[in-house]
Parts: sequence; C-alpha cells; structure tokens
Amino acid sequence: MSYRVLLRTIGATMLLEAVVLLMMAGVSLLYRENALPFLITIGILLAVGYPLSRMKTRDRAFFSREGYVTVAVVWLVLSAFGALPFFINGGFGNYINCFFEAVSGFTTTGSSILTDIESLPKGILMWRSTTHVIGGMGILVLVAAIIPNGESRAMHMMRAEMPGPTAGKLVPRLSQSNKILYGMYFGLIMLEIISLKIAGVCLYECITISFSTAGTGGFAVTNDSLAGYSAAVEIIVSIYMLAFSLNFALYFLLITGKLKQIWRDQEFRLFFLIVLLAVLFVSLDIRQVYGSYRTGLRHTLFTLASTCSTTGFVVTDYDKLWPTFSKCIVLLLTLTGACAGSTGGGIKVSRLLILVKSVKKEVRQIIHPRSVNVIRVDDGPQNEAMVHSVLRFFPAYVFLFIIGVLLVSLNGFDFTTTFSSVLTCIGNVGPGLGVCGPCGNFADFSNFSKIILSLMMLIGRLEVMPILVLLAPNSWTRS
Repeated sequence: MSYRVLLRTIGATMLLEAVVLLMMAGVSLLYRENALPFLITIGILLAVGYPLSRMKTRDRAFFSREGYVTVAVVWLVLSAFGALPFFINGGFGNYINCFFEAVSGFTTTGSSILTDIESLPKGILMWRSTTHVIGGMGILVLVAAIIPNGESRAMHMMRAEMPGPTAGKLVPRLSQSNKILYGMYFGLIMLEIISLKIAGVCLYECITISFSTAGTGGFAVTNDSLAGYSAAVEIIVSIYMLAFSLNFALYFLLITGKLKQIWRDQEFRLFFLIVLLAVLFVSLDIRQVYGSYRTGLRHTLFTLASTCSTTGFVVTDYDKLWPTFSKCIVLLLTLTGACAGSTGGGIKVSRLLILVKSVKKEVRQIIHPRSVNVIRVDDGPQNEAMVHSVLRFFPAYVFLFIIGVLLVSLNGFDFTTTFSSVLTCIGNVGPGLGVCGPCGNFADFSNFSKIILSLMMLIGRLEVMPILVLLAPNSWTRS
C-alpha cells in the first residue's frame, strides 16, 4: 500500500475543500452572516492538509488496490471535515447529524435530518448544495482535472470513483478528458441557472437549485422542496434532472457532431424507454388524483425524473396521494437509477442491460449448447472481465442492502420506512416512503441508524467495491 501517495492525495483534496469553503465564507459575508463556521474549518483543513499535500512520494507503485482505498478514504475524510461548518453553526444538532448531512451532500443523496431548512443561514445552505456539485462528477476526478497526479494513478482512482461498470476517456489524455467533462458539467449548470432566472427565480435560489440538480442531489433551500415554485420551474428542473441523468460522453458526441452515435447508444435508448413507460403508466394510474390531467402529468414527469435521476426533489406527497402501483414504480426507478457516466446514482441502466443480455446468453446456451454466444452492447462485444464484474456487483449490492435493512430495523420503524430508507440511501435518491417519505426526513432515526445509512450512501455512490476493499485487512499491507 502506497501510504505516502494516499496521504498526499488526501492533503490535496483537503486544500481543494478549503478553497470551496472560502467561497462559502464569501457568501456568508455577502449576506452579512457569521462566517466563522467556514473560517474555523478552513483553518483546520489548511493545518492538516497543507503538510500532507507537500509530502514527498518515493513509492511510484500505484495500482487498483491503492485507487480503491484512496477513493474510499478521501470521501470519508472530506465528509468528516465537510460536516464541521454544520456542527459549528449549531443548527444541525450533534456531530452524527452533521456527518449524515455532509455524506448525503457529497454522495448526492439528498436525505436530510433538517426539519426547518429556511431558518438556516444562506451560506450554510449554499454549502449544502455545493457539496452536490463536488460529489456529482467525482471528488478525485475534479482533483485530477486541476492537479495532474500521473496518468496511471489518476486512471485507477477514476475507475474506482466514476459511476458505472466502466470508466473511459473522452480523449487520449485523462487530465484533458477530465477538464472536458467538467467543462460540460459547469456549462449545463450555467444553462440551468439562466433558464431558472428567465422563469423568475431569484439568483441565489437559481444557483442552489442548479447545484442540487447538477449533482442529482436534491437539497433545497425551502421546507417544501420545490413545491412552492411555478409550473415553469417544475418543467425546467424536470428537463435538467433528466439531462444530468445521461452519460456525459453523449454530450461530447453532441459537441463533436456525432449525432447518429447518440441514438445508437443502447443504454440511452433503454433509459429513454424506461422513463417514457413509467410516465405513461403512472399518469394513467393517478389521473383522478389531481383533478387536472395536465397537473397530474406535470407532477408525474417531475417525480419520476427526480427518482430515476436520483435527485430527490419533491413537488407532491406521492407517498400519501399516489396508488400502490405508482409507488411501486417509484421504488423500481429508485433501484434502477440513471445512466453510467452521469451524476446520478442507483444500480445504473448499463448494468441492467448487461444483466439482461447475460441471462439471454445463458438461455441460448442451454437451448443450443454448441453455439457461440457473445454479449454485445452498442454493436461491440463486451470484455468478459467487465461482464463478470457486473455479475459480481449485483449479489454484493443485494447482500449489503439486506444487511442495512436488518441493522436499521433495530430502530423499530415499520417495514415500509425501514426498507425504503435503506433503498433510498444506497440508491442515492433522498426521500423514501413512510417516516422518511417526500414530506418527512431522517431526524427521528437513531444515531446508530444514521451511521449505517451514511455508510449505505457511500456504498451506493462508490458502487460497493471501494468500501469493501477499504475494510479488507489485506488492503493495508505493503506487499
């Protein structure tokens, strides 16, 4: 294990977090609020992070193990320090609450323990939304884009952090690829800010909503999420939630004029079909709920876009108003999630696609034992190692989900609340059903449950393996 590389990477990310917090201190001062929660945290980050970032790395060896461990440790460290402004502010209760909120922010889950969001300072709320932006595309992907750390090291960390079964480069050089990704990322954020401003939203809320949409996180600055905004805002946010659910490689194809390749992408077509069918079935199922078909269709599109993108914004209490069939579709979309290479969570549509093709291959092999069957996605054969990694992912994901449900059940809540709370956290969605439903929160969960759910969020965002590798004793040996 390359401890020096690990510590130096932690130091670099802590310095980056300090820079972002300095901007948040500026927001607090702009609104004449107390900036001490940010300034104190910045001081701690600099005191710890600067010496680590200057550490000399003699050991050049850096492989997959180091990449997975580095990613897991960095996310834990940044969440731990990112919780300090919340804790120093005093509006979040104990440190476990603050850690839960920070993990929820960085993993773009959006689950919250807050019961009165509007009472908090604007600087603190801006920091909540900004954590979504940092975690959405990947903390270490951002570090690699700003501070090149060697092509091999960066690739191992990117593979461990980027959502989806594979992590590829848009252009030959990874550092340049990361810059292009973040250029498109912030470009879409700016477009959403402008769109919301045209719709009549104040600049502060344009920024916070766009930040939360971009990271598909869902932290809002009002107690009723986005329920109090106009129909125009609802439609705009629905469109951008779906936009951030797509693989960013598709936007690169769009920019470079390769439009035909976009529609050839099987994951994109399957995601489009899933959303279309879900909106159709739910809108028919709830046609009598809102009195107006147009209102029902708008709320359906928003809620399902929020769920399949794993954003978690809310405009209606679907837990109380929607029939069981529609709520089952919401839970299925929570499990499915967005596309690989997006900022969304969940299992990912690409994994489901490979799983279905694998089952189809086995059926064909049984019927025709002598035939040669190859799994093809986008007209190309899939690497066997990648297919096996997808097939290993599912049992690990399900096993950890079951463990999470068993541990959270000790809290004593009903089955719906317990089941959906773990599902929404490991899927990085935000609201569940029951106590943690669209009009509820996680404030009443025990500290033990909050720690377990925080771990579920990290497992879901980092997609199982980095956390398992981190916990494996052999990961920490030097051999």
